[in-house]
Amino acid sequence: MEGNKNAKEKKDKLTDQIMQNPQVLAALQERLDSVSQTPSGYIEMLPKAVKRRINALKQLQEKCAHIEAKFYEEVHELERKYAALYEPLFENRREIVTGNVEPTDAECEWHSDAEDEDKLAADVKNKVTLSEKEDPEAENTKGIPDFWLTIFRNVDMINISLQEYDEPILRHLEDVKVKFSDPCQQMAFTLEFHFGPNDFFTNSVLTKTYKMKSEPDSTDPFSFEGPEIVDCEGCTIYWKKGKNITVKTIKKKQKHKGRGTVRTITKHVPKDSFFNFFSPVKVSGESEEMDEDTENSLAADFELGHFFRERIVPRAVLYFTGAAIEDEESFEEGEEGEEEEMEGEEEVEEEEDEPGNIKKEPAQPAECKQQ
Repeated sequence: MEGNKNAKEKKDKLTDQIMQNPQVLAALQERLDSVSQTPSGYIEMLPKAVKRRINALKQLQEKCAHIEAKFYEEVHELERKYAALYEPLFENRREIVTGNVEPTDAECEWHSDAEDEDKLAADVKNKVTLSEKEDPEAENTKGIPDFWLTIFRNVDMINISLQEYDEPILRHLEDVKVKFSDPCQQMAFTLEFHFGPNDFFTNSVLTKTYKMKSEPDSTDPFSFEGPEIVDCEGCTIYWKKGKNITVKTIKKKQKHKGRGTVRTITKHVPKDSFFNFFSPVKVSGESEEMDEDTENSLAADFELGHFFRERIVPRAVLYFTGAAIEDEESFEEGEEGEEEEMEGEEEVEEEEDEPGNIKKEPAQPAECKQQ
């Protein structure tokens, strides 16, 4: 017993000596600070009673996620309601674009804020008017030619898939509409591409339906941020004979090893085209894992579907004139300018910290977040 007592006294004395060492205390404090600054580390240090209450808050948060899901369902109902109000305006837009209706002088009045246009000399205006009158083709132009084709060219997200042989078909595109699912159906929206008579396919309307989900994931309810597209369906394009631009025909000759006879095999190979938009990659079952290329393809498809629905269809004329594109580019350039300025400041600080060893480090790219 006496030996154990002496050992304990020596141990306590050694502990006191260690704890009185400033370097040891600083190291311990630094370790505690690093643990407390980490959310998971801080939570682990809390008493069991507090952890129990945090679990109760998580349950409340999960209930909030389900209420938020209901909120977005009602937002979808509002979208459907207001779509009916927009419909006459969009129908009038189609009639003007196709040339079925000529707008009145009052409807054509538009007062631009651009100073250059306001200061245009009267004689220049007269020359422009005269040149238009002298051009019989300009006088006979119907509607707004290549309205949707121009929009597709202006939007990088679409233009990237646009091929030269797509354009003659898209000249017949008269309208793009968004249709929302009925209340009794799964939350979804359908893009309708209305075409005039053409030499390429017999469809008058091509469709792409995006199915959505507005409910928290049972395995990760806190990741819910609103409705998300979970699948999409295209449509069958009834191409006229020899007009299918989404495939190309390849002929190969094969020689029989034994008989030496030669035969020709014809294969149909997929070809890049905007019209592949209507033959999307299918979402695999939950048990199947998608490869990275498939996931990226689906993500790009879903993003484009949202862009058609939220930006292109409601603001078509602004993408036709390029005004919407200019606004987006101006916003992006502003952000980049701020980042470059900050990077420059960092370089100066590095040089001032080490005056004896002047070494200019290359600017590091700023981190960016994907929306």
